[in-house]
Formats: sequence, structure tokens, C-alpha cells
Amino acid sequence: CVNREVLSFENGSLVLAHLNQGHEADMIISDVEMPEMNGLDLLARVKKQRPGTVFIVMSGVEDFEKKARLAGADAFLGKPFELNDLFRIVQDFVVQEA
Repeated sequence: CVNREVLSFENGSLVLAHLNQGHEADMIISDVEMPEMNGLDLLARVKKQRPGTVFIVMSGVEDFEKKARLAGADAFLGKPFELNDLFRIVQDFVVQEA
């Protein structure tokens, strides 16, 4: 997306640390299965602190889609996926912001 800063983190704990240092995030894209903190736990913590943050969850495990949606995910991306699928979902939220 034009004029967007994209950051990458090794795990969910680092994402939370970044946010807790006062940094903002318009959107978070997270896998469910990550070291230290899974993506569903990260989703719950982010939505509790910042309910307006768009959170997209991705996983190759179909059962996680329902759990992600119940936890407040704005979108779910099933693996494997085409890069254009990710771009379409991100673009949908970027256009909604404008």
C-alpha cells in the first residue's frame, strides 16, 4: 500500500512490547502458530487494548477460523493462499479507512 510503514516481528510478545511503548498500528497480520505467544492470544490482547486495530489472522488449520472470528478477528486468511488474496483483504481495510 502506498505511504504505509510495514514492520515485522519475530513473535507476538515483541508486537505487544512495541505497542506498549506507545507505537500505533493500523493493522496487524498474524499467523496463529507462533513462538512464545500464539496469534489468537495476541489477537485477544490487542483487541482488549486497542479495539479499533484491524487484525487479520492466518492459518492452515480450518478450525482456527471460527476461533479467530469469535475472538474479534476482522478477517481470516486460510493457508495456503495467493499473495493477491492477502492484498485484496488488506486493500479492503485500507479503502474503508480513507
